[in-house]
Amino acid sequence: MAERISHDVTPPRIGPDAREELDRLLQTMHEHGVLRFANDMVAANPQIAKVLVNGLSKEGSLNAIQNLSALAMALSTIPPNQFYKMTFALRDAVAVIGQHSRSKDTDDASPGVSGAYQLLKDEELWHAVRPLIEGLKAFGKGLDKDIDKPISDFTGKPTEGP
Repeated sequence: MAERISHDVTPPRIGPDAREELDRLLQTMHEHGVLRFANDMVAANPQIAKVLVNGLSKEGSLNAIQNLSALAMALSTIPPNQFYKMTFALRDAVAVIGQHSRSKDTDDASPGVSGAYQLLKDEELWHAVRPLIEGLKAFGKGLDKDIDKPISDFTGKPTEGP
């Protein structure tokens, strides 16, 4: 009786294998100067570190980093849908202001006492102005708040040390 032949079928080659892809990536990085740049960065590591430390130790740089982190903390507390509404409402307001800006064609006459009285009775105007007034109140309250360390105020945790 004959013995059974075992044969594993090798799959057909569809594209380059991992080694060929890696070689191609390496060659492309070499052609575009990425490898030279990376090599120079590694070789200049002490000088780069010195420049970074000197630049970041200046008061202006530290202030900029702290201000950016405070801005990021504030943005992290605003829900995206509220930020979206506020941003696009501001965009629309700027567009309307641009359309109604003073030009030579506009009438410069003031509305007078009766016109001002009519504005006081305008419900749509008061509906639009009320959030601005409340926002100004909150802004003023925030400006009156004394803050020693912003991160402590944001997290509610006391800082350690002097």
